[in-house]
Amino acid sequence: MKDRQMRIEVGADADHPRLDLPRRQFLLAAAGALLARPPAAMADVPVPYDPGAMPPMDSRAAFIDWMKKNRGEDAGFLGQRWDRFQALIAHKDVWDDRDKRAYLMTPREEFVTKANLGRAYEWHYLDIGYGVTITGPHSVARMTNSLEIKPGDKVLEIGTGSGYQSAYLANLTGKVFSIEIIKPLAARTRALYDALIARGYSEYKAITTRNADGYYGWQEEAPFDKVIVTCGIDHIPPPLLQQLKPNGMMVIPVGPPGAQHVLKVTKHQEADGTFQVTRADIYNGGTLSFVPFTKLEGNTIKGTHSGP
Repeated sequence: MKDRQMRIEVGADADHPRLDLPRRQFLLAAAGALLARPPAAMADVPVPYDPGAMPPMDSRAAFIDWMKKNRGEDAGFLGQRWDRFQALIAHKDVWDDRDKRAYLMTPREEFVTKANLGRAYEWHYLDIGYGVTITGPHSVARMTNSLEIKPGDKVLEIGTGSGYQSAYLANLTGKVFSIEIIKPLAARTRALYDALIARGYSEYKAITTRNADGYYGWQEEAPFDKVIVTCGIDHIPPPLLQQLKPNGMMVIPVGPPGAQHVLKVTKHQEADGTFQVTRADIYNGGTLSFVPFTKLEGNTIKGTHSGP
């Protein structure tokens, strides 16, 4: 029997094309990624988490020193994080001080595979196994900042993936709910959160995870102030829109495979109680490539939620 082809998204544009791997190679790669988590070589966090504590933002050296003292993190990765921070600011991908802090406080190196550890702060998407990727830091920053998340907001993420997005969100609010459709990936990322919590990253206690089909949202926990979708689809899922609170916001990649517009969708409630939905393109017409929004049939992932 001929091997079925599996598509793995590894890039955001023509410079980082998709790769098609035979099914057997794909499964071996996924299994390897599962075993290739970055070693827990970092020290435990030495100072209890303080949501009001702000790392220095005016000096690379001061930032690294503060983070080493308060977070126990590696100076080499901290330097790379700072350098990417400067690029985020230059490209206007992050602008609010709370969102700047969220980026600086989130150790991206903990959420990539061992093979990509040295590339953790590169701008583009990286393979994490199972046919999916960790979104690039510029996209994560812009999508998150566009949501205008306030302390106490209840946020739903569709596509837990590596766990980086929810970790970022946990520095903005104490109520993060995340759904992952791929069962072994959901289990791997939940274990990673728990290991990081044990090391002192107590902010990740804010993250509640679930293995399910994210198209239908999380009705038991609805409504949500904000929703962020990290996979591409050709329409806005009605259940996610329904589970948004009045005047809530969603950021979602919408469009054909490989060319999605990242939309900020706002659900406005009018004086008469009716709702109006507005859409704004956070990249002003530019497109990105996201992994597809897949669907479950029974307990098996089959196809996507995009139309034919």
